[in-house]
Amino acid sequence: MSIGGSPIESRRGVLDASGLRVAVITARFNKEVTDGLLQGALQALAEHGVRDEDVVSFRVPGAWELSQAATQAVEAGRFDAVVTLGCVIRGETPHFDYVCQEASRGLGVVARSAEIPVVFGVLTTDTLEQAKARAGSGVENKGYESAIAAIEMVSVIREIRAQE
Repeated sequence: MSIGGSPIESRRGVLDASGLRVAVITARFNKEVTDGLLQGALQALAEHGVRDEDVVSFRVPGAWELSQAATQAVEAGRFDAVVTLGCVIRGETPHFDYVCQEASRGLGVVARSAEIPVVFGVLTTDTLEQAKARAGSGVENKGYESAIAAIEMVSVIREIRAQE
């Protein structure tokens, strides 16, 4: 439903991340891609006011393990947001489907039960070239986009809670 031109009020979170503590959990599998996603996320966080000492980066083996680590980060109670980054590239077997399905399902469960944003930054591509295109430099980097989504969601959640 479009609200453009209607009297319905729509609010967007602000992108000031000053004072936020953020966990960034990155899969090591497909490292040449996930390293780019991590750099993009760190760039976005720094550009929007998160101090280096307020970002804690964790590495896990692959996309499958992201949800377990995200659960632990949420339960630790030390972070305002969790950003998860990974890359699964389609191969010749159904393994791709199983990993993608469970990574998204697992992170969805964590996000729905968490009181802080848990952002899904997992690429699911057909080719390595597609993955690399999404993990390059600049604002088109999906790690960058994921960090921006986390910042905005912290703001939105705080505003919703302030309305109570």
